Amino acid sequence: MKPSLALSTCWCSHRHQDGYAMLREMAGLGFEWAELSHGIRITLVPGILKAVEEGVIKIASCHNFCPLPAGVMHAAPNLYLPSSADARERDQWLRHSKRTIDFAHQVKATKVVLHLGSVEFFWFNPAGKVEAHLAAHPAANLSADATYQQLLAKSLAKLKARMPAYWDNTKAGLVQLLPYAEEKGVLLGFENREKFEELPLDADHPDLIAFMAKPNACGYWHDTGHAQIKQHMGLLNHREHLEKNAPHAIGFHLHDVSAEGRDHHAIGSGKIDFEMVSSFWRPEHTLVIELSPRLTPEEVLSSKQRVEQLVAKRFLG
Repeated sequence: MKPSLALSTCWCSHRHQDGYAMLREMAGLGFEWAELSHGIRITLVPGILKAVEEGVIKIASCHNFCPLPAGVMHAAPNLYLPSSADARERDQWLRHSKRTIDFAHQVKATKVVLHLGSVEFFWFNPAGKVEAHLAAHPAANLSADATYQQLLAKSLAKLKARMPAYWDNTKAGLVQLLPYAEEKGVLLGFENREKFEELPLDADHPDLIAFMAKPNACGYWHDTGHAQIKQHMGLLNHREHLEKNAPHAIGFHLHDVSAEGRDHHAIGSGKIDFEMVSSFWRPEHTLVIELSPRLTPEEVLSSKQRVEQLVAKRFLG
């Protein structure tokens, strides 16, 4: 047994008006599985259902919100936030998250990937100074930069001081959503994020799974690019982060990060140690190649080949 390997529709959904043609294109590249990402417009749904019914491709996972709310024509995974101070927005998040779970169940996907909100700052978001320092020192060794380390510590303290109310909102929303997912036979995957103020904070993933107290109904979803960006920021060590979260991992978004710090690049073209990442893969995991729409079919195929080599080495060698 080996993990399922899928391609995310984020690579091509914007180019298609017909969901059937979209999934045919992905199947034509040799993919047996797809992830329906957060750019699936309502108009793509009939073709998707037809393709699934005909067995053109299988759906491994869906990424909230999928399909997008009516009238939303662009990828919008953070359209509604479970962390929001506005109860109406939290209600919309719950409603559309349930809709994603319904759709996942309809297309026989077993996993839904979720973003879990962020800490809001009306004035002086501490992320601004961190990002400004990173932009001004792109090639610096930040671990040896005392000025940056002081700035990071101060900014983190501000973030953590403001976080509790937003984090409590997120957890309350998940408590409502999880039984619905269980009922539909869908696992919820909580994704690690790349922005400074997004939730969960990286150290909080294990505690979130423990808080949910339903290890067979939810889990950790690891995004390689996001972890690499956070490592560059000095917020985590990629390997150590995976070691802590591996017991609860259910899937991976796989993409590389360029020397300039841009993610969603072809696997093997950037800075990420995928040999290390692959050591944490298990047969029950879903591996989703998640690439920028700018990439060519050749780069998609080279990424697929690289992951297949790693899978073969780990599970078939």
